[in-house]
Amino acid sequence: MINQHSASLIHSSATTTQQPYQFSWFDWFCLWYPPGWLILFNRHWQHYHADPDGWHWLEYLLFLIPGGFYLAFLSRWLRLGCRSPRTEIIEFNPDYQRAFREEILAFIVKYYFRGELHQIENLPSTGSLIIAMNHAGMCFPWDFISLGYLLGEKQGWTVQPLAGVSLFEHPWMVWWLPPKWSQVLGGVRAELADFEEAISQGKTLLYAPEGLRGPLKGWGKRYQLQKFDVSFLQLSDRYHIPILPVVCMGSESLHPWTVNLQKLQRLFNLPFCPISPLMFILILFPSMGVWAMKTRLRYFIQPLATINGKIDCNHQGNNARRLVYQRANQLREQLQMQINQLSRTV
Repeated sequence: MINQHSASLIHSSATTTQQPYQFSWFDWFCLWYPPGWLILFNRHWQHYHADPDGWHWLEYLLFLIPGGFYLAFLSRWLRLGCRSPRTEIIEFNPDYQRAFREEILAFIVKYYFRGELHQIENLPSTGSLIIAMNHAGMCFPWDFISLGYLLGEKQGWTVQPLAGVSLFEHPWMVWWLPPKWSQVLGGVRAELADFEEAISQGKTLLYAPEGLRGPLKGWGKRYQLQKFDVSFLQLSDRYHIPILPVVCMGSESLHPWTVNLQKLQRLFNLPFCPISPLMFILILFPSMGVWAMKTRLRYFIQPLATINGKIDCNHQGNNARRLVYQRANQLREQLQMQINQLSRTV
């Protein structure tokens, strides 16, 4: 049985027909003050959604001072009766994704990350794709979010990134961001069943073949592609969905000079734990977890993948597995050659 609070949340998530979000001087301040990004995202959400469990004004102000986030967290926890925020919203809402893209992402992607699409002649007309991209951001996945925005603007596609399970379920995310924010913005859980369901529906998916090995590799290996997962190739064949490779340059500077501390990562049950000089600031301002350094994200669109050796019914068992791994390695080598060339010339 859905209580009144749940019903209001679900109803309010179904439409964004009210007045567009208007930037105030406080929003502009948050946009240029790194601890304020989390405030901006939550304020935008609360404009379109009734969320009494969300952050309040006094708590937002505490975000802006060193160590204030911890006081804000305590205030909210006590206000909610010493419990976690409710998380009833589960539906993907393209209307809200569009509003967030136009009212928040547009400025960040164009002027802060300076996102650019290159070699756009390689973009196909159809939006039913698996877009496979290198991943070296080592922070909140702005490289993926920015590419999704740029493709939506250029082609009119609704692009849904494949996101790590921790972005959906980690207890820290419940406190930082609005309820089920990843799902409502179109994130697809990086699990085989969810991936397969999205592919079978002909959606446009952003996928990192390196998986978590991408952000785990650290600054020293930022231009070295790690081993590719192979599930996207298998599903591409099964559902006849083409693969569009994309090379991103500049994502390594979103959180530069990092190393991954595996012991600390396991201690806090994190997908990765990038340690850098920025981490000392993050301890004082935890709301900066969704922020990233200013950079220039350049996306080089490659031709649709043409890889020898498609899997068919004549390939079974060990032969099929060997073939799909060969194809994954072939694609990785092709992209690595492009990265090597671009790292010298761009």
